[in-house]
Amino acid sequence: MVSRVGIDLVPVTESFTPARLRVAPSPTGDPHVGTAYMSLFNLAYARKTGGQFVLRIEDTDQARYVEGSQAQIYELLSWLGLNWDEGPDISGPYAPYRQSERLDTYRPFVDQLIESGHAYYCWCSAERLTEMRDAQAKAKMSTTGYDRLCYGKTRDERAALPGFSETPVVRMLIPDDVDLGFTDVIRGEISAPHPDDQVILKADGFPTYHMAVVVDDHLMGITHVVRGEEWISSTPKHILLYKWLGWDEPTWCHMPLLRNTDKSKISKRKNPAARLVWFKEEGYLPEALRNFLQLMGYPPEDDQEVCSFEDFIADFDWAKVNTVGPVFDVKKLDWLNGHYIRSLTVDELAARIIAYIEAYQINDLPATSRNWRATVTAAVPLIAPRLVTLKEALDKVRFLLLDEVILDEAAVAKVAADVPTVIPVALEVLEGLEDFTASAIQEGLVARLVDECGFSKKIVFGPIRVAISGALVSPPLFESMEILGREASIARLKSFL
Repeated sequence: MVSRVGIDLVPVTESFTPARLRVAPSPTGDPHVGTAYMSLFNLAYARKTGGQFVLRIEDTDQARYVEGSQAQIYELLSWLGLNWDEGPDISGPYAPYRQSERLDTYRPFVDQLIESGHAYYCWCSAERLTEMRDAQAKAKMSTTGYDRLCYGKTRDERAALPGFSETPVVRMLIPDDVDLGFTDVIRGEISAPHPDDQVILKADGFPTYHMAVVVDDHLMGITHVVRGEEWISSTPKHILLYKWLGWDEPTWCHMPLLRNTDKSKISKRKNPAARLVWFKEEGYLPEALRNFLQLMGYPPEDDQEVCSFEDFIADFDWAKVNTVGPVFDVKKLDWLNGHYIRSLTVDELAARIIAYIEAYQINDLPATSRNWRATVTAAVPLIAPRLVTLKEALDKVRFLLLDEVILDEAAVAKVAADVPTVIPVALEVLEGLEDFTASAIQEGLVARLVDECGFSKKIVFGPIRVAISGALVSPPLFESMEILGREASIARLKSFL
């Protein structure tokens, strides 16, 4: 088997039954980072077993559908190298992979549940359901949920009662003695809360998540359902549907939720890092984000935090997944990103920085007569040691792109007293250099200003650095001057003087 683009498949060296796993995001806005988190673990086990990883779009909630969201899902998962074997964009043996295109698939199974007595029509209006819930809350009832007003009634019988809606939904009939316990491959034996009579078919003819996910997972041969722990409470409902429809249930795997530093669930409303696209916008490398998400659910046993996805697959074991909700600490990601940046060659890093600027900062480039791509490439060795994200690169090299440097007033004030003595001598040295390289510039300035004139290096290079970069802190001075060239460097010193 060969992957499309991104992560190569890992040869299966152990005896595994090929597993089929899926991720099923909803196109309701910017993809959540949790989509990548779940995709990572699903893909890892699929590759570990020599199985398949499926992308399915769950778009049955038409009211929340956002145009363009589906394309974002494709783009961002591909950017991360989390490539799928089957999906809406590439098809496969179980197409279609978009739920809105599978509506005819679900209805026969809903009818089967009605005929077998495991489901029933409900004509209650939205207003009536709201009043019911408010009354239950006011009475502080220990057991809440649908009160089964419609159960066992014909349409005409129900129409004679208040709160009637012409278009019914279909609800599951949850037995009072439903088994709430099940086996989770990560958590062992666990128990879920007692569910109410869940709606499985909405008034618009679309199935709810609960019905569609069970039907699709069965028909697509999904062997392992890997999802967040917030779905534990829904699992008894899903197990009932498998049982009633006469199907074998899959293996359940409920991952710990990603959490903020205050232990709350990470959400797009409160944390920009919950938006998967945020990491691309901020200039994180996909390999660093993959590594970071691996650590979130799978802490290393030997404190070896840097781990390729291939090594992660080779060592993968559900028993090693930590059930405690991991804290989403972006500082750890910053460290990892810096590590991966410094593992790139100069040409690789330059290409990524240039691509980032073209995608996100092209309008921030200064109006310059210099070839900005060539200048950025030349400056990469200077900025790489302290670079954390691709986003920082432009600000670090901006002074090299400008035709006239922008001076920081505080920096100018700090070196102003030494300018009359240092800059004229520095100009003499630079104008007399035949070899305008970093080593020659440094050697000439040190020989004249430090060795001959007796100035300290601290006094000498402060004014020169401010004249060249506009600031007291910049990438290495002599290498920067070499990139600027003789003419521009001398012009900046003269202008500063």
